[in-house]
Amino acid sequence: MTVKNAPVRADLAATDDIGWAVRLLAATPTHEHRDPELLHRWARTADAFGSALAPVACEARIVERDGGLELGLLARYTSRPPTVELYTDTVELAERVVDARGWRHWYPPGSVRAAALAHEAVHAHLHHGPAKAALKRALGHSALRLGRLRVAGHVAGAEEVAAHAYARTVCGLGRSPLLLTAALAAETETGSAAGSTPPPARDARREN
Repeated sequence: MTVKNAPVRADLAATDDIGWAVRLLAATPTHEHRDPELLHRWARTADAFGSALAPVACEARIVERDGGLELGLLARYTSRPPTVELYTDTVELAERVVDARGWRHWYPPGSVRAAALAHEAVHAHLHHGPAKAALKRALGHSALRLGRLRVAGHVAGAEEVAAHAYARTVCGLGRSPLLLTAALAAETETGSAAGSTPPPARDARREN
């Protein structure tokens, strides 16, 4: 997720988790001119879907490395071979941001790493299993209608919302990681915490 032009000390927490999910969808290509009410419905549906998912084990190989701040990444899942790349410098910055903003009651120590791994585990789950089709059906977006035949369409960004909601639920967080991602974007855009101005931290997927 990328959140641009967020003031470094803005009260980001004033926007609730669904509000951040709507912002994510609205900033996703193909949704530029969508009805805001439709985006709200999709955001609520994807959030509820992710929250209701049963715990998913992270079966991918986990590789920890630096360089996430330069890339604007917290973590990413690659499918061939199944690997989760976890960027420790961004995780460390996120922990400092939690303390600086007084959000430790929402994000306990170590929860940033746990949430990132949970988030990527669900992306792998959606990529390889039937849950992806179930999410499409829940969203109710039609890619094609021929009489009574309806083909469920892909809603760009919905899997990301669901993954954040899943991570919030299974890690017992007080707020979605989406809020923390927005705060990371604000910090890295100003360079106040990292000493430079790299791209905003985001989650990214690379399907090989």
